[in-house]
Amino acid sequence: MRILMLGGNGFVGRAAIADALEHGAEVASFSRGKSGTDLPAEVTQLIGDRDTGDYAALRTGDWDAVVDLSGYQSKHVDEAMDVLGDRVGRYVFISSHAVYIRDLPAGTDETAARRAPMRAADALTNETYGPCKVACEDDVLERYGDRATIVRPGRLTGPGDTASTVLYWVRRGARGGRVALPTKPEQPLQLTDSRDLGRLLVQLIADDRSGAFNAVGPFTTIAELIETSADLSGSTVELVRVPTDAVPPRFPLMEPETEWGERRRNPAKARSAGMPVTPFRQTLADLIAWDQARGEPDLGFGLSPEDEQKLLGQS
Repeated sequence: MRILMLGGNGFVGRAAIADALEHGAEVASFSRGKSGTDLPAEVTQLIGDRDTGDYAALRTGDWDAVVDLSGYQSKHVDEAMDVLGDRVGRYVFISSHAVYIRDLPAGTDETAARRAPMRAADALTNETYGPCKVACEDDVLERYGDRATIVRPGRLTGPGDTASTVLYWVRRGARGGRVALPTKPEQPLQLTDSRDLGRLLVQLIADDRSGAFNAVGPFTTIAELIETSADLSGSTVELVRVPTDAVPPRFPLMEPETEWGERRRNPAKARSAGMPVTPFRQTLADLIAWDQARGEPDLGFGLSPEDEQKLLGQS
């Protein structure tokens, strides 16, 4: 099995590459080669730039499947498909749950209504990211038909998670003590271990499956995230409710209650296609170990211990 990764140097790409290699696949990764960490020696690295349209490295070669991890606007996927044509058997596009309309109830599946497509945006924001991904999905489906697979991951975490706001709460739970919580403890989460997503991607290719799949993890809550992190670190916590407007806007993992149903999506289709579910506690334990091994660098968001103490003193 020969797999081409478009953007394999990042968090999700590395998980997919690791699983593909473990299952005997030959893997090539196409990227600028300027970010992320070094890939395993077995991976063929192809250098190019999707933003400038430099696909010269992809003009030869053929693969059983391509996994598009770095297509954010229709220009990206259209140019990649023009270059690759029928030299790939299946086109697996990594989309997002942002494609769905807002305020959906709990339990929705892959048939839920999507937002209106947007062909291009000057900047990817909360308002443009989802619609741009919708346009990408449409183009891939139009071009490849039954040879197209759409995967819509939930919020991802696990070892290697350098960007996710999950780490703020993991570290906060590990520190123990009184925790300022600007939401209800029962706020739902549905975190996806990146390794589970990697396994699903490779299995979908091996089984030659088409269609759309919601790659989502187990049902949890913000309280469980904090308390499990504390327990794993030998700490105890007391969750203290504080006003939502007492913390900076776009605070880590905080979402309006009207959108909580989006963290309770139906995982049945992806699970039946072979997506495993790493136990929540194991995902957090592995994330903590990885974060400690890299020295726990500053995250650059959330409350500092000093600011949190001031806020708690007002509660």
